[in-house]
Amino acid sequence: MATSISGIGCGDNNENKTPIPPPPVVEVDHVQLYVTSRDDVNGQKNQGLRLLEDVVATGEDESYVTLRVDQNQVYQEIDGFGFTLTGGSAMHINSMSSASRAALLQELFGREEGQVGVNYLRVSIAASDLDASPFSYAEVEDETLSNFSISKDKEHLIPVLKEILAINPSIKILGTPWSPPTWMKSNNAYKGGSLLVDKYATYADYFVKYIQAYAAEGITIDAITVQNEPLHDGNNPSLYMEAEEMAKFIAEQLGPKFQAANISTKIITYDHNCDRPDYPISIINSNANQYINGSAFHLYGGDISALSSVKTADTSKSIYFTEQWVGANEDFGGALMWHFENMFIGAPRNWSRNVLEWNLASDANLQPHTEGGCTECLGALTIEGNTVNRNVAYYTVAHASKFIPSGSYRVKSNNMGDLPNVSFITPNGKIITLLMNNSDSQKKFNYKLTGTDKSYIISIPANSVGTMVYDTNTKA
Repeated sequence: MATSISGIGCGDNNENKTPIPPPPVVEVDHVQLYVTSRDDVNGQKNQGLRLLEDVVATGEDESYVTLRVDQNQVYQEIDGFGFTLTGGSAMHINSMSSASRAALLQELFGREEGQVGVNYLRVSIAASDLDASPFSYAEVEDETLSNFSISKDKEHLIPVLKEILAINPSIKILGTPWSPPTWMKSNNAYKGGSLLVDKYATYADYFVKYIQAYAAEGITIDAITVQNEPLHDGNNPSLYMEAEEMAKFIAEQLGPKFQAANISTKIITYDHNCDRPDYPISIINSNANQYINGSAFHLYGGDISALSSVKTADTSKSIYFTEQWVGANEDFGGALMWHFENMFIGAPRNWSRNVLEWNLASDANLQPHTEGGCTECLGALTIEGNTVNRNVAYYTVAHASKFIPSGSYRVKSNNMGDLPNVSFITPNGKIITLLMNNSDSQKKFNYKLTGTDKSYIISIPANSVGTMVYDTNTKA
């Protein structure tokens, strides 16, 4: 697990079995606070992501720290918050009854009361390690790729994506490969190996065909990363790819072939841990720069501040946070606090346009996975037939996706010690602040929005994460 700001606890897994309820409509001086506590397990104490009452008062108390939000100081645009819809996740969802599946997808991707508005998905290009077995779209060696086929994806992934797009047609989708076809690799195997130089052109054609095949199904791939975890070749499937190799592949083949095919899908580099910012920086400083949109990160190593280091290398390039898994044996509360602080507050504060948790769904046995794939990855959902249990990643994502639509922007807010926070302005003018109380006691703080004469005193419970909503369009 990555180095942590606040630490992450381990212990028995606790699953929250109760979906987010439609919150009561309560307005107190136009500020609302929704919270989930580290004690919110199994729905026993409360139902998670609850709207608190009587925690907002007008006025100011000089003995409290002050959260100052300046909506006029605008940073990066936000693409969204969500999950990886692995092949296994799609299989579990697609295997539900049509009524149960429709209800679940509406809850996940709708934007009405009681729904969480997930607005960004990552999918694997061919198999990830959370498919039952590895596969590619071109199993038989053929330089022309005449046998290219996404038929495997049509079994579960594409049908589920089409249902999701019917609910949210503008959802952004990122595609990521775990391995090229084996005949393009130095070891002729799914696990490990490197991409053969004489197969660079064919592999670039493979990406082009993937994007075109999905477009033919009515599915737009907004962006691709070149390789999942290119410095980790112990997974199944996987590929080892040094920065120089990735830069050469993009500059000489992938970028030019996207241009020639009039493909506007973004090319994103790296897609690995925060402990190697030198990797994406070297690509930024290479001939590949003209073709890349930005760099993507995980946090199984390093510090989230590395995102800012890479942003500084070329401020015109975007930053993305694309994966973090929750371990099956992690404590609900510890995982909740660590993920929220490092990912949902830390990543946007360090320029990320998105935040994605790892797999959306698994079953009670954490299946499927390849032989050698992740055996401890807890889905945001545990699905058994038509029964759905909601786990910690469901709530971390919901705290952001429910309130921060695509097209929002991060705005300036100050650090407040053990009250970490990050603020956004939505397209309809609401100010959204993700914040948390890392202490063992309730905290009160002043809240002031630049350009207004209003001041509020907010109370946030101990050991909790929260989403604060201020409607700037509401008149006093």
